[in-house]
Amino acid sequence: MPFIDYSQYGTRRPVRGGVAARSRRGSFGQSWWARSLVESVEALADSGRLTRGRSYARSGQVVSMTVGAGVVSAEVQGSQPDPFSSEFIVRPLTQDAVDDLISTVRATPGMLAEIVSGSLPTSLGPLLLPTSASDLDFACSCPDIGWPCKHVAAVVYLTAEQLDERPLDILTLRGVDLDTLINGVEADDGEESDDPYGAGIVLPSLPSVPVRPAMDDLDPQPLRRALRDLTADPSDAFRELSEIYGRLTQGR
Repeated sequence: MPFIDYSQYGTRRPVRGGVAARSRRGSFGQSWWARSLVESVEALADSGRLTRGRSYARSGQVVSMTVGAGVVSAEVQGSQPDPFSSEFIVRPLTQDAVDDLISTVRATPGMLAEIVSGSLPTSLGPLLLPTSASDLDFACSCPDIGWPCKHVAAVVYLTAEQLDERPLDILTLRGVDLDTLINGVEADDGEESDDPYGAGIVLPSLPSVPVRPAMDDLDPQPLRRALRDLTADPSDAFRELSEIYGRLTQGR
């Protein structure tokens, strides 16, 4: 790989109104699907550029992004005047893989209803998550030939955050249309349907959602600066806020 001195392009240009990352530090994504997608990509892609991609995502360099069949298309602002066109590409499932997915959903009572409601069972992970380099590709109009470049890496992390709110996007990324899945599950394949919507089953108890104190997700430096304008001792105020948030998350 030829050496390219990227410092010649200068520093990245700030963006106003870009796609805001919720994560300010640590890992991206709170849901199982979000974390699993990140882990799948991180196991296969260039770690150095992924690190810079996290910085790009948190600084709001992604101007816009759209999830489509097999690809997340985005505009990412770098150091040049115009944003780069970046694509996070996920190979669509083969027809055999789609058939396996349909068979799994059909054979599991209540699973189709869960999917239609907007939730995606984690048991489908082995069928939907990318597991090899052949399942992934990255494209960008920037001069970096890395796999991926930092611009596409930023798109990957923001895609994971979108899965927190829209887990069915993983179906879209694998080229599976929800209507196609529903029709496939409900299709008469010569066998008696085993209650695909789960009308006859008893639903399990709601899962226990882990709680994170709000202070853990805040950047403490801006908060301390703000407190300095309100009190003579920001350290005491910071500790009191931490105690209040702790009590709230403990339900007291």
